[in-house]
Amino acid sequence: MAWLPLPALGADRSAGESAAQILSRFRQSIWAEPVYAEVLLRELPREGDEFDYHGRFWGGRDAAGPVTRLEINVGNGGFSRHFLIQGGPDPSVWLWDPAESPAPVAGAILKPLAPRLVMTPFDVLPMPYLFWLDADLAGTGQIRGRRAHMFVLSPSADFRAANPSVAAVRVYLDTQYDALVQSEVVGASGAVAKTLSLLDLKKVGDRWIPKDLDVRDERTRDKTRLSITAVSVGADPGAAAFDPARLGEALQAPAHLERVP
Repeated sequence: MAWLPLPALGADRSAGESAAQILSRFRQSIWAEPVYAEVLLRELPREGDEFDYHGRFWGGRDAAGPVTRLEINVGNGGFSRHFLIQGGPDPSVWLWDPAESPAPVAGAILKPLAPRLVMTPFDVLPMPYLFWLDADLAGTGQIRGRRAHMFVLSPSADFRAANPSVAAVRVYLDTQYDALVQSEVVGASGAVAKTLSLLDLKKVGDRWIPKDLDVRDERTRDKTRLSITAVSVGADPGAAAFDPARLGEALQAPAHLERVP
């Protein structure tokens, strides 16, 4: 789900590469340029009424790796629920929500982004599991109509102890585009517990943007659809935006945005 310049399209750049090189290239592509995006989070329950949340995020890189600041409007006055999702070899997640705590709280990796949503920080770029060290290329085949490499990523013993519901994640990377086509969270029983699927790409300027993706709970069949509605590439908010201690501070959106059709 990287941001793609047009020269990348149509070229199978994985030819002759090792599994480690393929995965490393994808990791490096995440927020290779700073980005700001506005999103619609739509919960699509199997039963009951649909409901929406509006959100926005800044993506960038720091010394530890890619990092995302995600803010959600949960209906109590603006974008009041903030997540900081740090990728890299030592990933971390923080949550600031004044309705729950006056200070940022670490360890919110599997906490819903908003009440009743299926989607969690574990499902949002930079997905922490992408940087697990135990990663094996299981094969190459078709997934969602695309040719993709399938990796099986396994967590550390510490992560398993803290999050026993996650045994492994299968990740499918498109062989032509730097895009994550699908990922499957495997639960403790060995069955798929949750599936993330990239539904649509849209061209904005000279880049292809991941327009829509779904995260589905395979037990309840409820799902959250994240749709990007506007973007600004190159919008760097500064290092303070990605400081956990300053997660509660207000940020200004970029002045210029491109709408995603």
